[in-house]
Amino acid sequence: MTINQSGWKPSSPVQGLTDTGTVTGNRALMLEEALIFEIGDSDTTGVDIEVQAASSKSALGGLLRSTPIGLPGLTEPETVRHYTRLSRQNYAIDLGLFPLGSCTMKHNPRLNEKVARLPGFADIHPLAPRETVSGALELINTLAHWLIELTGMHGVAMSPKAGAHGELCGILCIRAALEARGDPRSVVLVPESAHGTNPATAAFAGYRVENIPATEAGRVDLEALKARLGPDVAAVMITNPNTCGLFEPDMKAISDAVHAAGGFVYCDGANFNAIVGKVRPGDLGVDAMHINLHKTFSTPHGGGGPGSGPVVLSEALSPFGPLPYTARTADGVVHLIEEEQADAFSDEHFGGRLQSFGRMTAFHGQMGMFTRALAYILSHGADGLMQVAEDAVLNANYILRSLEDVLDAPFAHSGPCMHEALFSDKGFGEGISTLDLAKALIDEGFHPMTMYFPLVVHGAMLVEPTETESKAALDQFIAALRHVAERARAGDESLKTAPNYAPRRRLDETLAARKPVVAWREAVPAAGEAPTPSEVGDR
Repeated sequence: MTINQSGWKPSSPVQGLTDTGTVTGNRALMLEEALIFEIGDSDTTGVDIEVQAASSKSALGGLLRSTPIGLPGLTEPETVRHYTRLSRQNYAIDLGLFPLGSCTMKHNPRLNEKVARLPGFADIHPLAPRETVSGALELINTLAHWLIELTGMHGVAMSPKAGAHGELCGILCIRAALEARGDPRSVVLVPESAHGTNPATAAFAGYRVENIPATEAGRVDLEALKARLGPDVAAVMITNPNTCGLFEPDMKAISDAVHAAGGFVYCDGANFNAIVGKVRPGDLGVDAMHINLHKTFSTPHGGGGPGSGPVVLSEALSPFGPLPYTARTADGVVHLIEEEQADAFSDEHFGGRLQSFGRMTAFHGQMGMFTRALAYILSHGADGLMQVAEDAVLNANYILRSLEDVLDAPFAHSGPCMHEALFSDKGFGEGISTLDLAKALIDEGFHPMTMYFPLVVHGAMLVEPTETESKAALDQFIAALRHVAERARAGDESLKTAPNYAPRRRLDETLAARKPVVAWREAVPAAGEAPTPSEVGDR
């Protein structure tokens, strides 16, 4: 490593970094960014702080720091530039199409964001006195009303924080209903085409999970399901539309068979975006379904949340829902039912049958998500929500039919898909994998699709374009994916080194996940030598 006359030195070379031919490592506006520890100096800070002598009367006692804190010192401009440059290396829905299948990563209308930032919503506190938040409670109840109407269900628990949390809520309702009738069932059936969280939720709730196979058309094998039903089956957890991107045409027959056997039907509502305004799960015999507000109703998704997973319940399960919740009555929809209202409400509307299993969380739910979701629903209206589903399905089928000649589409023969198109690695050249295609797509400027899921398809690639992408955006994505797919079919060995234009080249993702380096250690090369790759890997 050399230092020029000004004292500036380029950052340590990184293994596999593309040679830019520039002394800085920058590619015009694509700026190379060193680690914050390489930019800053742990011996200095960006602020002058007078060193104070330790006081013997310190309230911290023996907890005073005795060693340097070890954080890099940067000026304010250096700090802002560092994180701004890093942010430019992230892919985001505001930069381009996000084709993650089964995740519904769609544009968030700025109208929703503006409404969520209104005073009284953005700054509301969970412990505020109830009489000061009547407007917020009314908003929650209004959203609950529309979720009930859109799903054709009887009640809804608004407090679950996300999809998996909602799944747990629904299964706990089912368990409470079975316990109330003295029916100790121990098995939950989960089709192969269901979301992966479904069996995990059932196991977490104490049930034994058994799989139900899929047909060659990618749907639940109805006869296999009927053959397994019995007095030990508590419920079936089904995803509809399923993870193969297909609607389950036997859904009503499945529900009828499960109910006849004394069980309940849980539907994973993560894919409700494909059927909202077109299909009401309650009409299909569903007893419980969570709704990912951050998918169907376009609230911020990713980065760890926050999400929101309200659970709609059938009339059979409503008496067992967690408090607080909203339920349908003979004269409409009542306000949120809390503990002190439960007994009176139970006597009036449930004949004394209200047996809530308790609470899912301490508070009512995710206020910001509720505000955004209601703004989305009201701004779209009934016709707009129907068009959401229609356009999501149209876009997915456009991608499926545009690429089925260069990518294997295992279920294309069984008719149109729903909101996502499923492809496989069948037909790729020797040694070329789904991972290679996905990494090459990064070079084309796109985030890869969901890979290796669902497990029922080898080398799966699941693409969900959502309804918010224009035909021009889809055409560009199709052209990029077609080009990469043609290279994969031809056995192009250069795919194995992709991405070649990203800030960093291909990483050992398995090693990174299992043995992450979370502490920085400065590499110390021998005099006059550059750091070795292994030393750089320790940084």
